Amino acid sequence: MSLRLPEEIVAEQFVPTARAMLARELDQRGFTQQSIADRLGITQAAVSNHLNGQVDVAAPIAEDPRMVATVEEIADGFAAGTMDEVDALAALVDLVGAFEDRGPICELHEAAMPELEGLGCDLCVRGPDEAVQAERDALASVRQASRLLGATPEMTDLVPNVGTNVATAVPGASDPTDVAAVPGRLIRMRGRIEVPANPEFGASRNVATAILAASSVDPGVRGAINLALDEALLAAARDRGVDPIEFDPEYEKRRERLTELFEQRGAVPRLCYHAGAFGVEPICYVYGETAVDAVEYAIELRAQTGEAD
Repeated sequence: MSLRLPEEIVAEQFVPTARAMLARELDQRGFTQQSIADRLGITQAAVSNHLNGQVDVAAPIAEDPRMVATVEEIADGFAAGTMDEVDALAALVDLVGAFEDRGPICELHEAAMPELEGLGCDLCVRGPDEAVQAERDALASVRQASRLLGATPEMTDLVPNVGTNVATAVPGASDPTDVAAVPGRLIRMRGRIEVPANPEFGASRNVATAILAASSVDPGVRGAINLALDEALLAAARDRGVDPIEFDPEYEKRRERLTELFEQRGAVPRLCYHAGAFGVEPICYVYGETAVDAVEYAIELRAQTGEAD
């Protein structure tokens, strides 16, 4: 990632563009190159370069109607004697502020630093947005958990036939669209776990439902992974003092039923499971603070079962 500050865009692109446009407008109004240089705080040779087109201008800035209007206003003010350099500076500073708020400076900043796409103006003008950061953290958690799972061959035999998923909810999640997961689920292929896509919000229904039920009782539980039900895994959890909760496999009102079970227990256990039904594969959910925490715990349990063998 290339770190670029918005001030660099102002210095490298806005200032040269503003000077070039002002030099041309003042030249058209009969100012000498030296008088233009005095007004703009540059050398006469630099003014000549501006007038001869030897200085690049940033098209998104130069073509913006607000820039054109401000430059004409300053040039007219200089010509009429109603504006001085301080007035011109104030007008340009105001324009910079406007251009940094979803304007051409923001556009150029995102082009110079693509990682900012969709975040640049909120980050630079209003400061870090907690909600946006929470979404980025959730997506990063799912990416990391997916890579960890894919790099652990011992977990392959715990992937259900329907595939597995890892998910993390943002704080205060109330809907599956608040939960990040992997579209299409992670699948078992050629003896390893394949991650088919980058995480997205709303990409999971069942794992999201399990997380939303848990987080409504314990807001600190925002991550989970679903695995094929394995008695050895449950036994390993019990050896650690965990008492897994069994729930009905029916999908209808599952969130409400899970919530009720957790409330009756007074806490969310690290594991809950159902034994399956006709056409419904037995599944175990492993919970954690995030998807990474859930996957790490599941890997620890799997290693424990291997030691027992």
